[in-house]
Amino acid sequence: MSKTFYVTTPIYYVNDVPHIGHAYTTIAADVIARFKRLQGNKVFFLTGTDEHGQKIERTAESNGEKPIELADRVVKRFQNLSDALNITNDDFIRTTEERHRISVEEIFRRVEKAGDIYLSEYEGWYDVRNEAFITETQLEEIMDLPEEKRPIIEKVKEESYFFRLSKYQEPLLEYYKDHPDFVSPSYRLNEVVKFVEGGLRDLSISRTTFTWGIAVPGNPKHVIYVWFDALTNYLTGVGFPDNEKMLNANWPADVHLVGKDILRFHAVYWPAFLMSAGILLPKKVFAHGWWTVEGEKMSKSVGNVVDPYQVVEEFGADVFRYFLMREIPFGQDGDFSKNSIIARVNGELANGLGNLVSRTLGMIEKYFDGKVPEPGELKDEDESVRTKALSSVELVEKEMDEMAFHKALVSLWDFIGDVNKYVDESAPWILAKEKNEERLGTVLWTIVQAIGVVTILIYPFMPESAEKIWERLGSSQPLNSKLLSDAKEWGIVKSGQTVEKGQSLFPRFENK
Repeated sequence: MSKTFYVTTPIYYVNDVPHIGHAYTTIAADVIARFKRLQGNKVFFLTGTDEHGQKIERTAESNGEKPIELADRVVKRFQNLSDALNITNDDFIRTTEERHRISVEEIFRRVEKAGDIYLSEYEGWYDVRNEAFITETQLEEIMDLPEEKRPIIEKVKEESYFFRLSKYQEPLLEYYKDHPDFVSPSYRLNEVVKFVEGGLRDLSISRTTFTWGIAVPGNPKHVIYVWFDALTNYLTGVGFPDNEKMLNANWPADVHLVGKDILRFHAVYWPAFLMSAGILLPKKVFAHGWWTVEGEKMSKSVGNVVDPYQVVEEFGADVFRYFLMREIPFGQDGDFSKNSIIARVNGELANGLGNLVSRTLGMIEKYFDGKVPEPGELKDEDESVRTKALSSVELVEKEMDEMAFHKALVSLWDFIGDVNKYVDESAPWILAKEKNEERLGTVLWTIVQAIGVVTILIYPFMPESAEKIWERLGSSQPLNSKLLSDAKEWGIVKSGQTVEKGQSLFPRFENK
């Protein structure tokens, strides 16, 4: 049985409001999932919410509600975001589900059976906001921050179960050495290696000072540490521990997409837990960067947090998706501004792709009664468009396999630029005036084939726009039935198909 391509987002904390960071990771995962399906792969795409922990318990208490009531109410923000962004996830995991409790308890038992869990006492600092234990070094860094930017740090002293993380220092370093692609981009792997080389201390994996979480098997006064709980979602989502068939078809995950702030949990703690439990490690953890807004760090106090729902309402989901994937190399930090979105819309979407589709289909309506013409003899310049199309497909595929989304889009828009140049140089309007119908038909047929290829390639990024173009090309088969291999077959748009110019695909925006 061939393995499914399995891609995940981190699970999002319900004590938060969806912002550009959540949208970015989820869109990136969706673009990967859609492209892998386009390649002919079976795909499983998981996202979800992290609903346990001290912060949730305290917030619910201050609201006069139970933690589960808060979770049930707030989870809709994230579920609805998937709809707003046109996301094709196969499952949405919640850590409050029964299937997840069973999964976490099983992992805990396996790690305990391996001799890697022991009972002791934890005394130290705890970051309530990030649900993380703080070292003395980290505490010093936090205390250097301005008071308004410091997280809530509390001194904790309580009985705790510990995971023998120190035991896995050398196995982890060995694994990174043998699997240099385990963490991407490569400079993030260097950070992880440096952290582990600095020494690993055993990790507290239970709390007794709050109750909102999954109880330690056999000792219900202890709640399992939220990160041990949360990371296990990647296994829960593919049937662990009871559905062996589903698990074997999907695990190990092909890629965990995460923000760089939670890389340590995914690239150090998670593989150590899995090694202990005797479970295969994920193939890759990819850490992307953060977004600033108009050059400033996002902050609730400053009031510059980007609401994805508002961006979608103003520009549409496809424009938002295109901008986030095109603006920066995936992995690096980026800056969000409405003027930057407008520049991309007007310059690349409207003037580039939108103009190509509009004028081509308009000419077919005008000169051939809306029917895709039959081609005559192809000249060198026509063959050149075909050659460029096929090389663009190969280039985009290579760049997508490397998760270089911005490069894939640059390559694709280079091709769109080449096709627009071919239109200008072939001048179909002059051929029409000269009544050179055979040459006119050949040129317009060639352009339409190029548009067909572009439509398939933009589908993972801008599914709604791609489907609109596909409909206007008059195809009787749905776009989602097409594969990348179809884009390599010159002639995907058949002669005789009825096209429709329709309204502007990408209306231009005025700068704010």
